[in-house]
Amino acid sequence: MSINTTLNYSPNFDPKKRKFSQIKFIIFHYTGMKNEKDAINRLTEISSKVSSHYFIKNNGEIITLVPESYISWHAGISTWQNYKSINKYSIGIEISNPGHNYNYKKFSKKQIHSILKLTKYLIKKYKIKIKFILGHSDIAPYRKKDPGEKFPWKYLSKQKVGLWHNLNEKKLFKLREKKIYEYDKINFLKNVYKIGYSRVLNKNKNKNKNIKLLTKAFQRRFRQDLVNGIIDEECLLISQKLAKNLK
Repeated sequence: MSINTTLNYSPNFDPKKRKFSQIKFIIFHYTGMKNEKDAINRLTEISSKVSSHYFIKNNGEIITLVPESYISWHAGISTWQNYKSINKYSIGIEISNPGHNYNYKKFSKKQIHSILKLTKYLIKKYKIKIKFILGHSDIAPYRKKDPGEKFPWKYLSKQKVGLWHNLNEKKLFKLREKKIYEYDKINFLKNVYKIGYSRVLNKNKNKNKNIKLLTKAFQRRFRQDLVNGIIDEECLLISQKLAKNLK
């Protein structure tokens, strides 16, 4: 099995090849730029010092920017579970989308089709675990929002691409915005850390701000229709379910 892509190589990668066995993760990003052409230019300009392995255009076309055997510069400072510097262990996929700063929009059907096709190919090739298919905001929750709450995580999970929960949505909705006790908030954080989110807080922000950013990252992934940074009964139950399923 192979994937047809257009080549537009970026110089922004480590020159030393990595081992096949090092590749454990797939990380999704959105470009966060108004213009698709400008996004491609940025990812292929040496001065930007950013790249990814693949780029998915609005029309679904897939571009190869960096060969998989090299470490591309897409994740920055990042952690998941016991892994640090996720660039070393991951394949980065940039998806054309203006993002939260420029009229964030839904991902196109053609993009979603290409996401599935490319990701399934990579999962099979590298035997990547479903729990290691993540968004940039998962591995860098204190500074990133992408690919955001419009990324189709629930749909992709049905195709065995990424985690989701199987909780009853009507029952969940009844728990939305219901306040919880402080010890439940602590349990939520324990669950979130167990799932893989970073315990290392942003030193430039206070504790409450950090917790709010972490909660928003969790919500953008697992409770996408309300991202408010407030831990409620719904978030607690989802976190419990996900943490339990990881056993």
